[in-house]
Amino acid sequence: MTARILVVDDIAANVKLLEARLTAEYFDVVTAMSGAEALSICERAQCDIVLLDVMMPEMDGFEVTRRLKASAVTHHIPVVMVTALDQPSDRVRGLEAGADDFLTKPVSDIALLARVRSLVRLKMAADELRMRARPAGRRPQVVL
Repeated sequence: MTARILVVDDIAANVKLLEARLTAEYFDVVTAMSGAEALSICERAQCDIVLLDVMMPEMDGFEVTRRLKASAVTHHIPVVMVTALDQPSDRVRGLEAGADDFLTKPVSDIALLARVRSLVRLKMAADELRMRARPAGRRPQVVL
């Protein structure tokens, strides 16, 4: 199973670590160093999952998640918050913003891969349902 994963963190070492773990499992990894860059990438690229740091300058992960979930173009992309925050109130705030899951730093390889694979399967099923639900006139034409 291959998928495009967007890794967002303002600390380059964190980005490189997640990128290495995911590319070793044959995922296509795209990276961003800010919330604004992440939003831009999601608007123009087909991302299957966003792994998003919460504590970033200018725009935190909660705001990025709210914006992703508010957009008709990106609302269907699963967001996993990757954070050092471990209080229940932080998780509630993330869920209220629209996050689909959480990973606590330092991230366990087993938890990372299990959650990513699970969300990829769910996203692929949801994409298939969305494609089938399109009116017949809007479906891509298949030429044999």
